[in-house]
Amino acid sequence: MPLPARVFHYSDPMAVGLGLAELRQSGLTTRGVLFIALDPRGQISVAVPEDFVHVAAIKVGEKLSLESPFSGRQYHFDAIHRLPGHSVLWNGDRRLAQPGSACELAFAVAEWLKGSGAKNMFLGCTPHLPGSWWAPSSLAPAVALHDKGYADVVTTRTGLLARRQGEPSLYHLPYPKLALLGPLEGWTPVFESPLGNVVLLERRVLADRLVLTCQRGLCEVDLGDLPTVRTTATVELASGFGVVGRIDGGAFAVTVGTVEDWGLVNVAPALLVGAQGDSLLDLARSLANRS
Repeated sequence: MPLPARVFHYSDPMAVGLGLAELRQSGLTTRGVLFIALDPRGQISVAVPEDFVHVAAIKVGEKLSLESPFSGRQYHFDAIHRLPGHSVLWNGDRRLAQPGSACELAFAVAEWLKGSGAKNMFLGCTPHLPGSWWAPSSLAPAVALHDKGYADVVTTRTGLLARRQGEPSLYHLPYPKLALLGPLEGWTPVFESPLGNVVLLERRVLADRLVLTCQRGLCEVDLGDLPTVRTTATVELASGFGVVGRIDGGAFAVTVGTVEDWGLVNVAPALLVGAQGDSLLDLARSLANRS
């Protein structure tokens, strides 16, 4: 989806917080932050729409179809989440840990989210090795969940959900256990995919539904009664399609990549695939019509 963007460059996380606060006065909202990335030197780039008039119309699924406007080597954030107890979770390029300021930046963005009453920020889709981190404060060391294989961590009403690289299971960590044990202990498997290893999770839960991209296709689950997870639909595919998001009432944000045992790699910016409904079976029919 073409959307002219403005790129702002900042030297440190504090400057990002101040810059976003200033842009909010001009009409920027959470939806309008399209991409955030660090370069190897720790310089920060933030992309927003050229025209803030369009901000209110941007949907999460549409963000995922954008191409990053940043040049050079950039380590992108996928999502930043404010969690109960003031801790913060973020997903993105595993190399975000290298510049040394990703944790402080995640908390600066989370503080800006708090000012607008938002709990999550979802950003554009870029190819990278997935990483997930959690920290109780900006001054504490960030804990890398991917060190224990947990990836594509998603927030729910009751806790965190994640896939584990090289496994067919979906794992759940309740918020009380997170507060007590941290993010590396207390996970329990709550679902096993019938289509092989889970290689990608949809970025957010919508209407208690989540799509799991698996080795042999797509599986949609109902999370309305966690930790009980129920299958609502499965679609066998061998094409490398993966669902990263959807627009309420219509299109899915679908990426294409290479299926490996541990994940979906070399993913492209998502393509919005229109469906007649909002179920996985509707998506499968739309994909069939495109092929």
